[in-house]
Amino acid sequence: MNAPLWTSEQLAQRLGAELRGPGDVPLSRLDSLEDADALAVSFVREARHAPRWAASRCGAVLVSRRAYQEAAAVFDDGAAAGRTVLMVPDADLAMIDLLAELGASLAPPPPTPGPVSVDPTARIHPGAVLGAFCTVGPGCEVAPGAILHARVSLGASVRIGPGTVLHPGVVVQDRSVIGAGCTLHPGVVIGADGFGYRPAPGGKGILKIPHIGNVVIEDAVEIGANTTIDRAKFGSTRVGAMTKIDNLVQVGHNCRIGRACLICGCCALAGSATLEDGVTLAGGVGVADGRTIGRGATVGGRSGVMDDIPAGETWVGYPARPARQTMRLVATLDQLPDTLRKARKLLGMENDS
Repeated sequence: MNAPLWTSEQLAQRLGAELRGPGDVPLSRLDSLEDADALAVSFVREARHAPRWAASRCGAVLVSRRAYQEAAAVFDDGAAAGRTVLMVPDADLAMIDLLAELGASLAPPPPTPGPVSVDPTARIHPGAVLGAFCTVGPGCEVAPGAILHARVSLGASVRIGPGTVLHPGVVVQDRSVIGAGCTLHPGVVIGADGFGYRPAPGGKGILKIPHIGNVVIEDAVEIGANTTIDRAKFGSTRVGAMTKIDNLVQVGHNCRIGRACLICGCCALAGSATLEDGVTLAGGVGVADGRTIGRGATVGGRSGVMDDIPAGETWVGYPARPARQTMRLVATLDQLPDTLRKARKLLGMENDS
Protein backbone atom coordinates (compact mmCIF):
# COMPACT_ATOMS: atom_id res chain seq x y z
CA MET A 1 0.00 0.00 0.00
CA ASN A 2 1.36 3.44 -0.90
CA ALA A 3 2.13 5.78 1.98
CA PRO A 4 -0.32 8.71 2.06
CA LEU A 5 0.91 11.84 0.30
CA TRP A 6 -1.73 14.08 1.84
CA THR A 7 -4.72 14.10 4.09
CA SER A 8 -7.86 15.56 2.55
CA GLU A 9 -7.38 18.67 4.73
CA GLN A 10 -3.79 19.11 3.51
CA LEU A 11 -4.87 18.69 -0.10
CA ALA A 12 -7.63 21.27 0.34
CA GLN A 13 -5.09 23.75 1.71
CA ARG A 14 -2.64 22.90 -1.09
CA LEU A 15 -5.27 23.65 -3.77
CA GLY A 16 -7.19 26.40 -2.01
CA ALA A 17 -10.26 24.15 -2.21
CA GLU A 18 -13.46 24.32 -0.18
CA LEU A 19 -13.60 21.11 1.86
CA ARG A 20 -16.83 19.15 2.22
CA GLY A 21 -16.61 16.04 4.36
CA PRO A 22 -13.85 14.73 6.64
CA GLY A 23 -10.41 16.31 6.60
CA ASP A 24 -8.47 13.27 7.81
CA VAL A 25 -8.94 10.98 4.78
CA PRO A 26 -5.50 9.61 3.73
CA LEU A 27 -4.77 10.02 0.02
CA SER A 28 -1.84 8.54 -1.89
CA ARG A 29 -2.55 8.65 -5.63
CA LEU A 30 -4.62 9.98 -8.54
CA ASP A 31 -6.91 7.74 -10.55
CA SER A 32 -10.04 7.56 -12.69
CA LEU A 33 -13.43 7.29 -10.99
CA GLU A 34 -13.83 3.73 -12.23
CA ASP A 35 -10.44 2.50 -10.96
CA ALA A 36 -10.08 4.60 -7.82
CA ASP A 37 -10.08 3.15 -4.32
CA ALA A 38 -10.36 4.79 -0.90
CA LEU A 39 -6.80 6.17 -1.11
CA ALA A 40 -7.29 7.79 -4.53
CA VAL A 41 -8.22 11.30 -5.67
CA SER A 42 -10.25 11.74 -8.86
CA PHE A 43 -12.05 14.67 -10.46
CA VAL A 44 -15.44 15.70 -11.86
CA ARG A 45 -15.61 18.61 -14.28
CA GLU A 46 -19.33 18.39 -15.18
CA ALA A 47 -22.46 17.58 -13.19
CA ARG A 48 -23.40 14.75 -15.55
CA HIS A 49 -20.50 12.74 -14.10
CA ALA A 50 -21.79 13.05 -10.52
CA PRO A 51 -23.45 9.57 -10.61
CA ARG A 52 -20.07 8.07 -11.52
CA TRP A 53 -18.63 9.66 -8.39
CA ALA A 54 -21.51 8.25 -6.32
CA ALA A 55 -20.85 4.75 -7.69
CA SER A 56 -17.08 4.95 -7.25
CA ARG A 57 -14.94 4.04 -4.26
CA CYS A 58 -12.51 6.98 -4.41
CA GLY A 59 -11.77 8.71 -1.13
CA ALA A 60 -11.78 12.26 -2.46
CA VAL A 61 -12.90 14.08 -5.56
CA LEU A 62 -12.00 17.45 -7.07
CA VAL A 63 -15.21 19.08 -8.29
CA SER A 64 -15.62 22.20 -10.41
CA ARG A 65 -17.77 24.73 -8.56
CA ARG A 66 -20.41 24.80 -11.27
CA ALA A 67 -20.67 20.99 -11.30
CA TYR A 68 -21.08 20.97 -7.52
CA GLN A 69 -23.80 23.60 -7.65
CA GLU A 70 -25.71 21.60 -10.27
CA ALA A 71 -25.49 18.27 -8.40
CA ALA A 72 -24.99 19.35 -4.77
CA ALA A 73 -27.23 16.62 -3.35
CA VAL A 74 -25.12 13.85 -4.86
CA PHE A 75 -21.86 15.30 -3.59
CA ASP A 76 -23.27 16.13 -0.16
CA ASP A 77 -24.50 12.57 0.24
CA GLY A 78 -20.97 11.34 -0.41
CA ALA A 79 -19.51 13.79 2.08
CA ALA A 80 -22.04 12.71 4.71
CA ALA A 81 -20.95 9.09 4.15
CA GLY A 82 -17.33 9.91 5.06
CA ARG A 83 -15.90 10.72 1.64
CA THR A 84 -14.33 14.07 0.79
CA VAL A 85 -15.42 16.64 -1.78
CA LEU A 86 -12.90 19.34 -2.70
CA MET A 87 -14.69 22.15 -4.50
CA VAL A 88 -12.44 24.24 -6.77
CA PRO A 89 -13.11 26.80 -9.50
CA ASP A 90 -11.93 24.40 -12.22
CA ALA A 91 -11.33 20.70 -11.53
CA ASP A 92 -9.25 20.27 -14.70
CA LEU A 93 -6.80 22.98 -13.66
CA ALA A 94 -6.56 21.62 -10.12
CA MET A 95 -5.82 18.14 -11.47
CA ILE A 96 -3.16 19.55 -13.82
CA ASP A 97 -1.52 21.16 -10.78
CA LEU A 98 -1.41 17.82 -8.95
CA LEU A 99 -0.23 15.92 -12.02
CA ALA A 100 2.64 18.37 -12.45
CA GLU A 101 3.64 17.92 -8.81
CA LEU A 102 3.57 14.14 -9.00
CA GLY A 103 5.10 14.08 -12.48
CA ALA A 104 8.18 15.90 -11.23
CA SER A 105 8.83 13.02 -8.84
CA LEU A 106 8.45 10.53 -11.70
CA ALA A 107 10.85 12.29 -14.07
CA PRO A 108 13.13 9.83 -15.88
CA PRO A 109 16.65 9.45 -14.52
CA PRO A 110 19.56 11.04 -16.37
CA PRO A 111 20.72 9.13 -19.43
CA THR A 112 22.88 6.09 -18.75
CA PRO A 113 26.50 6.87 -19.62
CA GLY A 114 28.05 4.88 -22.42
CA PRO A 115 30.02 5.12 -25.62
CA VAL A 116 29.24 8.14 -27.80
CA SER A 117 30.54 9.43 -31.11
CA VAL A 118 31.19 13.18 -31.14
CA ASP A 119 32.90 14.89 -34.07
CA PRO A 120 35.90 16.94 -32.89
CA THR A 121 34.41 20.09 -34.41
CA ALA A 122 31.17 19.79 -32.40
CA ARG A 123 30.72 22.00 -29.35
CA ILE A 124 29.04 20.25 -26.41
CA HIS A 125 28.51 22.44 -23.38
CA PRO A 126 29.76 20.83 -20.14
CA GLY A 127 26.26 21.21 -18.73
CA ALA A 128 24.72 19.07 -21.48
CA VAL A 129 24.23 15.32 -21.02
CA LEU A 130 24.67 12.66 -23.71
CA GLY A 131 23.36 9.14 -23.24
CA ALA A 132 24.84 5.91 -24.55
CA PHE A 133 25.40 5.51 -28.29
CA CYS A 134 24.59 9.10 -29.22
CA THR A 135 26.12 10.43 -32.43
CA VAL A 136 26.95 14.12 -32.85
CA GLY A 137 28.07 15.31 -36.27
CA PRO A 138 30.50 18.02 -37.38
CA GLY A 139 29.79 21.63 -36.45
CA CYS A 140 26.99 20.80 -34.01
CA GLU A 141 26.24 22.94 -30.97
CA VAL A 142 24.55 21.48 -27.88
CA ALA A 143 23.64 24.10 -25.25
CA PRO A 144 23.75 23.86 -21.46
CA GLY A 145 21.08 21.76 -19.82
CA ALA A 146 20.25 19.87 -23.02
CA ILE A 147 19.70 16.14 -22.53
CA LEU A 148 20.24 13.61 -25.31
CA HIS A 149 19.00 10.20 -24.27
CA ALA A 150 20.32 6.96 -25.75
CA ARG A 151 20.80 6.59 -29.52
CA VAL A 152 20.07 10.20 -30.43
CA SER A 153 21.68 11.16 -33.74
CA LEU A 154 22.58 14.71 -34.78
CA GLY A 155 23.72 15.39 -38.34
CA ALA A 156 26.04 18.18 -39.41
CA SER A 157 25.70 21.73 -38.07
CA VAL A 158 22.69 20.98 -35.86
CA ARG A 159 21.92 23.38 -32.99
CA ILE A 160 20.19 22.19 -29.82
CA GLY A 161 18.97 24.88 -27.40
CA PRO A 162 19.26 25.10 -23.62
CA GLY A 163 17.17 22.68 -21.60
CA THR A 164 15.88 20.77 -24.60
CA VAL A 165 15.31 17.03 -24.12
CA LEU A 166 15.69 14.53 -26.97
CA HIS A 167 14.33 11.12 -26.01
CA PRO A 168 15.76 7.80 -27.27
CA GLY A 169 16.07 7.34 -31.01
CA VAL A 170 15.50 10.95 -32.05
CA VAL A 171 17.19 11.91 -35.33
CA VAL A 172 17.92 15.56 -36.14
CA GLN A 173 19.43 15.92 -39.59
CA ASP A 174 21.80 18.46 -41.10
CA ARG A 175 21.46 22.19 -40.33
CA SER A 176 18.29 21.81 -38.25
CA VAL A 177 17.79 24.15 -35.30
CA ILE A 178 15.94 23.15 -32.11
CA GLY A 179 15.17 25.97 -29.66
CA ALA A 180 15.22 26.15 -25.87
CA GLY A 181 13.04 24.04 -23.60
CA CYS A 182 11.77 21.70 -26.31
CA THR A 183 10.84 18.04 -25.84
CA LEU A 184 11.14 15.53 -28.69
CA HIS A 185 9.74 12.12 -27.85
CA PRO A 186 11.16 8.76 -29.03
CA GLY A 187 11.55 8.23 -32.74
CA VAL A 188 11.04 11.83 -33.88
CA VAL A 189 12.82 12.67 -37.14
CA ILE A 190 13.60 16.32 -37.86
CA GLY A 191 15.01 17.39 -41.22
CA ALA A 192 14.48 14.34 -43.43
CA ASP A 193 14.34 14.98 -47.18
CA GLY A 194 11.20 16.66 -48.44
CA PHE A 195 8.98 14.59 -50.72
CA GLY A 196 9.46 16.38 -54.01
CA TYR A 197 9.38 14.76 -57.46
CA ARG A 198 8.27 15.58 -61.01
CA PRO A 199 8.17 13.66 -64.27
CA ALA A 200 11.52 13.60 -66.01
CA PRO A 201 11.80 15.29 -69.44
CA GLY A 202 10.46 13.11 -72.18
CA GLY A 203 8.51 11.00 -69.71
CA LYS A 204 11.56 8.96 -68.84
CA GLY A 205 11.11 8.24 -65.18
CA ILE A 206 10.78 10.56 -62.20
CA LEU A 207 13.06 13.45 -61.35
CA LYS A 208 13.90 14.05 -57.69
CA ILE A 209 13.85 17.67 -56.51
CA PRO A 210 16.76 18.43 -54.16
CA HIS A 211 15.86 19.83 -50.74
CA ILE A 212 18.70 21.94 -49.36
CA GLY A 213 16.87 23.93 -46.67
CA ASN A 214 16.45 23.09 -43.01
CA VAL A 215 13.96 22.85 -40.14
CA VAL A 216 13.66 25.45 -37.38
CA ILE A 217 11.85 24.49 -34.18
CA GLU A 218 11.29 27.48 -31.89
CA ASP A 219 11.26 27.46 -28.07
CA ALA A 220 9.02 25.30 -25.82
CA VAL A 221 7.75 23.05 -28.62
CA GLU A 222 6.77 19.45 -27.80
CA ILE A 223 6.77 16.82 -30.54
CA GLY A 224 5.23 13.37 -30.08
CA ALA A 225 6.70 9.97 -30.81
CA ASN A 226 7.47 9.04 -34.42
CA THR A 227 6.46 12.41 -35.83
CA THR A 228 8.45 13.58 -38.85
CA ILE A 229 9.14 17.14 -40.00
CA ASP A 230 10.79 17.43 -43.43
CA ARG A 231 13.40 20.00 -44.34
CA ALA A 232 12.60 22.74 -46.82
CA LYS A 233 13.39 22.80 -50.50
CA PHE A 234 15.10 26.09 -49.69
CA GLY A 235 14.64 28.33 -46.67
CA SER A 236 13.14 26.68 -43.57
CA THR A 237 10.29 24.46 -42.50
CA ARG A 238 9.29 26.24 -39.28
CA VAL A 239 7.39 25.36 -36.10
CA GLY A 240 6.48 28.29 -33.84
CA ALA A 241 7.11 28.58 -30.12
CA MET A 242 4.86 26.70 -27.67
CA THR A 243 3.27 24.55 -30.38
CA LYS A 244 2.40 21.00 -29.32
CA ILE A 245 2.43 18.18 -31.88
CA ASP A 246 1.11 14.70 -31.12
CA ASN A 247 2.42 11.29 -32.22
CA LEU A 248 2.62 10.11 -35.84
CA VAL A 249 2.24 13.51 -37.47
CA GLN A 250 3.77 14.28 -40.89
CA VAL A 251 4.83 17.86 -41.62
CA GLY A 252 5.92 18.37 -45.21
CA HIS A 253 8.67 20.54 -46.61
CA ASN A 254 8.39 24.33 -46.30
CA CYS A 255 5.39 24.19 -43.97
CA ARG A 256 5.05 27.10 -41.58
CA ILE A 257 3.35 26.37 -38.26
CA GLY A 258 2.65 29.33 -36.00
CA ARG A 259 2.87 29.81 -32.25
CA ALA A 260 0.78 27.83 -29.75
CA CYS A 261 -0.80 25.50 -32.28
CA LEU A 262 -2.21 22.08 -31.27
CA ILE A 263 -1.82 19.26 -33.81
CA CYS A 264 -3.32 15.92 -32.77
CA GLY A 265 -2.18 12.46 -33.77
CA CYS A 266 -1.98 11.19 -37.35
CA CYS A 267 -2.37 14.60 -39.01
CA ALA A 268 -0.54 15.20 -42.29
CA LEU A 269 0.47 18.57 -43.72
CA ALA A 270 1.50 18.61 -47.36
CA GLY A 271 4.31 20.86 -48.54
CA SER A 272 4.09 24.63 -48.01
CA ALA A 273 0.96 24.46 -45.85
CA THR A 274 0.64 27.31 -43.35
CA LEU A 275 -0.95 27.20 -39.90
CA GLU A 276 -1.19 30.62 -38.32
CA ASP A 277 -0.95 31.14 -34.55
CA GLY A 278 -3.32 29.22 -32.30
CA VAL A 279 -4.66 26.76 -34.87
CA THR A 280 -6.04 23.41 -33.64
CA LEU A 281 -6.09 20.30 -35.83
CA ALA A 282 -8.00 17.37 -34.37
CA GLY A 283 -6.86 13.81 -35.04
CA GLY A 284 -6.26 12.57 -38.55
CA VAL A 285 -6.66 15.89 -40.37
CA GLY A 286 -5.06 16.19 -43.80
CA VAL A 287 -4.05 19.58 -45.19
CA ALA A 288 -3.42 19.98 -48.93
CA ASP A 289 -0.27 21.64 -50.20
CA GLY A 290 -0.06 25.41 -50.08
CA ARG A 291 -3.23 25.89 -48.03
CA THR A 292 -3.43 28.43 -45.19
CA ILE A 293 -5.41 27.93 -41.99
CA GLY A 294 -6.04 31.26 -40.31
CA ARG A 295 -5.23 32.34 -36.79
CA GLY A 296 -7.27 30.58 -34.10
CA ALA A 297 -9.14 28.29 -36.52
CA THR A 298 -10.14 24.72 -35.60
CA VAL A 299 -10.41 21.72 -37.93
CA GLY A 300 -12.45 18.69 -36.81
CA GLY A 301 -11.11 15.14 -36.76
CA ARG A 302 -10.57 13.22 -40.02
CA SER A 303 -11.25 16.33 -42.09
CA GLY A 304 -9.55 17.04 -45.39
CA VAL A 305 -8.56 20.67 -45.88
CA MET A 306 -8.68 21.52 -49.58
CA ASP A 307 -9.21 25.30 -49.30
CA ASP A 308 -7.86 28.14 -47.19
CA ILE A 309 -9.68 28.54 -43.85
CA PRO A 310 -10.36 32.04 -42.50
CA ALA A 311 -9.18 33.02 -39.04
CA GLY A 312 -11.29 31.89 -36.10
CA GLU A 313 -13.56 29.53 -38.02
CA THR A 314 -14.34 25.86 -37.33
CA TRP A 315 -14.36 23.54 -40.33
CA VAL A 316 -15.16 19.83 -40.50
CA GLY A 317 -15.74 17.12 -43.08
CA TYR A 318 -14.15 15.70 -46.18
CA PRO A 319 -13.62 17.95 -47.96
CA ALA A 320 -13.67 20.35 -45.01
CA ARG A 321 -16.31 23.06 -45.00
CA PRO A 322 -17.56 25.48 -42.35
CA ALA A 323 -19.02 23.36 -39.54
CA ARG A 324 -22.61 24.61 -39.91
CA GLN A 325 -22.57 23.93 -43.63
CA THR A 326 -21.27 20.42 -43.07
CA MET A 327 -23.93 19.74 -40.42
CA ARG A 328 -26.65 20.87 -42.83
CA LEU A 329 -25.27 18.56 -45.51
CA VAL A 330 -25.21 15.64 -43.08
CA ALA A 331 -28.78 16.36 -41.99
CA THR A 332 -29.88 16.52 -45.62
CA LEU A 333 -28.22 13.19 -46.40
CA ASP A 334 -29.96 11.59 -43.42
CA GLN A 335 -33.31 12.73 -44.81
CA LEU A 336 -32.54 11.68 -48.38
CA PRO A 337 -33.97 8.09 -48.26
CA ASP A 338 -37.29 9.34 -46.87
CA THR A 339 -37.39 12.16 -49.43
CA LEU A 340 -36.78 9.71 -52.27
CA ARG A 341 -39.49 7.39 -50.97
CA LYS A 342 -41.99 10.25 -50.91
CA ALA A 343 -40.99 11.31 -54.41
CA ARG A 344 -41.39 7.78 -55.77
CA LYS A 345 -44.81 7.58 -54.13
CA LEU A 346 -45.91 10.87 -55.68
CA LEU A 347 -44.77 9.61 -59.06
CA GLY A 348 -46.70 6.41 -58.57
CA MET A 349 -43.57 4.31 -58.53
CA GLU A 350 -44.43 2.53 -55.27
CA ASN A 351 -47.57 1.76 -53.24
CA ASP A 352 -48.43 2.89 -49.72
CA SER A 353 -46.88 -0.19 -48.17
